[in-house]
Amino acid sequence: MKVIASMAGEKAVSKAMQILREGGTALDAVEAGTKVIEDDPQEHGVGYSGLPNLLGFVELDASIMDGRTLRAGSVAGVRYHKNPISIARKVMEMTPHAMLVGDGADLFADIMGFERTELLTEDSRRMYRDWITQRGLTESEFNILDRAMFDWYNKYVMETERHGTVGVIALDGKGDLAVAVSTSGLEWKLPGRVGDSPIIGAGNYADNRYGAAACTGRGELAIRVCLAKTVVGYMKAGAPVQEACDLGIQEILRLEDPIGTLLRVNVIAMDPIGNVGATCSKGPYTFYYQDEATPNPLPMQSHRID
Repeated sequence: MKVIASMAGEKAVSKAMQILREGGTALDAVEAGTKVIEDDPQEHGVGYSGLPNLLGFVELDASIMDGRTLRAGSVAGVRYHKNPISIARKVMEMTPHAMLVGDGADLFADIMGFERTELLTEDSRRMYRDWITQRGLTESEFNILDRAMFDWYNKYVMETERHGTVGVIALDGKGDLAVAVSTSGLEWKLPGRVGDSPIIGAGNYADNRYGAAACTGRGELAIRVCLAKTVVGYMKAGAPVQEACDLGIQEILRLEDPIGTLLRVNVIAMDPIGNVGATCSKGPYTFYYQDEATPNPLPMQSHRID
């Protein structure tokens, strides 16, 4: 059974299934599906044309995990390369490490032969300037951050609704699971902010024995409960995949948080035989599913837990 589930949309699912049908592994499939979104300049929450931090720099995060070996690789704060998911896979396969960040991640990508790219496109730069203008500032004035900013910044984070994280899970013909996530993170974020996407166990987790999960939404909440690992843990304890997703989001809703838990957190999961589940704390949202008997990706609705 070859199965794909994704919060990245039809394009990612179609590409990932193509890889599986051509004999590729689950790792190959989730990487390829994620790259389709990273390369798309119309996708402003991921990769090339991602939206920048407060100082105007795009910072990309990604991670990938192999359910057969439990190996994982991740990168955070990548500024000069548009495919952080492929860099994360190289971290997993070529180094003794699980995570590289910032300048070190970009340097490693250079060594691995990845081409440097200007990530801030004219479209994303325009969106950044428009947002600054709405605050009554100029771009040069906005390049100075101080303590006074936190009053409005915390309010901004509380009210924002945009999330663009890619999450792809695949089960290949050998029964191996893999999961990948990639994001440019919260738009206009504090420089250096890292969400759940590159954190193994928070943004993603895969274990052939029990299942795999991927998360999107407010990453700080997913980090606090290690949401992806928690959902897989519920499957390990015997919960069906949809129940495991529901239980994971219930963990989120029990948190106390100064920003609140009203901002959406989403999780999708897959068990070792290809059953899928999805739950969100606000929504519902649409994810896509395809198996080898399905000619095209199918839109599906997540559960909603309030």
